[in-house]
Amino acid sequence: MSQANRPNFAHPRYWPVWGAIGAMYVAAWLPWRLKMWVGKGIGLAAWRLAKRRRHITETNIRLCFPELDDAARARLVRETFIANGIGIMETATGWCRDPEHLRHRVTFKGQAHMARVLAEGKGALIIGVHFSTLDLGGALHSLYFRADAVQRPHDNPLFACFMGRARDTYFDAIIDRHDLRGVVRRIKAGHAVWYSPDQDFGRDASVFAPFFGIPAATVKMTARIARMTGAPVMPLIFHRNPDNRTYTLEYLPPLADFPSGDEVADAARINAFIESAIRKHPEQYLWLHRRFKTRPEGEAGFY
Repeated sequence: MSQANRPNFAHPRYWPVWGAIGAMYVAAWLPWRLKMWVGKGIGLAAWRLAKRRRHITETNIRLCFPELDDAARARLVRETFIANGIGIMETATGWCRDPEHLRHRVTFKGQAHMARVLAEGKGALIIGVHFSTLDLGGALHSLYFRADAVQRPHDNPLFACFMGRARDTYFDAIIDRHDLRGVVRRIKAGHAVWYSPDQDFGRDASVFAPFFGIPAATVKMTARIARMTGAPVMPLIFHRNPDNRTYTLEYLPPLADFPSGDEVADAARINAFIESAIRKHPEQYLWLHRRFKTRPEGEAGFY
């Protein structure tokens, strides 16, 4: 963004955003137990007050966990809001502090899988998941492997600037999600690129593939990138452990025979990995977004 086109961030319209940024810096330096307590409070407040988001979460969990009774689903909804409230504190920590101070809190499994892939020099496409720990996971990952990341820019220009500078500290490059050429170029240059394909980007960019047994609009870009680059696709799992003090990151082996040439089968395979990762700690997933907003022709919406 040129200086001429740069917004005046001193304008009063940005003061609330400055306040939020300041709060994130403060949150990042709180003692760990207090940080978790505040995050839980944020989550419970949102659970009580954010009725629209609670409806979306309730709908998603009802659709994806039909085996649970009403009480268990209600419990999972509440736990999801708590986990995502804690996730705000974790995001603040990832954005505002050196991840080195958290090294003692991390267990990283399957590092050898990624080390072998990178040694081949063909780059890699990392498949991440929208857990509440997403940004902290990116920061912790940087302690072991460098990577680029694909993101959707934030709508608020000041917060977008803050977020971009924060992520620049632990990712080598930030690539706009619409910049397919940029992703392909970086991978062909030998870089690993972190991509999270578990959101609904509409009919044109997607095929319908099962996700928790429900046809879900699933982006075709994952298989397309793999086909254009020939790079291994690396599934990455990361979550907060039940003690709320430590984290686990894990690389699985690269997907074999991917892409297959069948867009629906490839999308279903990615969804199957994401579903298996979510089932380990379902409360930590971002159920607050409308994962099933795009429906097959003629099918009524869920929300």
